[in-house]
Amino acid sequence: MKTLDLAGIDELYKQPGKLVLDKVLDHVEKHGRAFIGLSPFCVVSSSGPDGAVDVSPRGGEPGFVHVSEDGRTLYLPDRPGNNRLDTIRNLLSGPGRIGLMFMIPGFDDVLRVNGRASATADPDLLAKFVEFGKTPRLVLMVAVEEAFLHCPKAIMRARLWEAQAQVERTALPSGAEMIFDQLNMGKVPVPDEQIIASYREQL
Repeated sequence: MKTLDLAGIDELYKQPGKLVLDKVLDHVEKHGRAFIGLSPFCVVSSSGPDGAVDVSPRGGEPGFVHVSEDGRTLYLPDRPGNNRLDTIRNLLSGPGRIGLMFMIPGFDDVLRVNGRASATADPDLLAKFVEFGKTPRLVLMVAVEEAFLHCPKAIMRARLWEAQAQVERTALPSGAEMIFDQLNMGKVPVPDEQIIASYREQL
């Protein structure tokens, strides 16, 4: 099987149109600000100095990510998770390259932001991000380098928001059951409802 190089790619695809190139901004303007203000979910990508990469979901109430007045900085609070800290370790051990993709339930468009991240545990800033009755451990500050709206084709293909496309949860075992099976640990010792309840307490 022959693999492609960049020259081969250029033979397969047309060059992007002027609008596709021109729509990339160096800050988050009013439409991007409104989009982030309605978004309860984003996907965060990061890379470390050793080439390690990570993609991780982040969620909260709509607008849980804040935008600076000039649109050149995003503030992303870090909520309780599994303490692997893959994203944070990548960002703080390397050049801090980060990509974010914001989504709004019911919207096929997505907003993408790329930049460089640093972290702070400044108490005054953390106090602005109290959610679910909890203060985050730290806030990632993203210096915006690129911000642009992404076309809706992928979400349309996935039919992500269509009720008819929803899959019954019973189609797969619970997350805990799958992990226990992967690790040959036998049966999960507590009911799934109890696990979900514990997650809700940790939000």
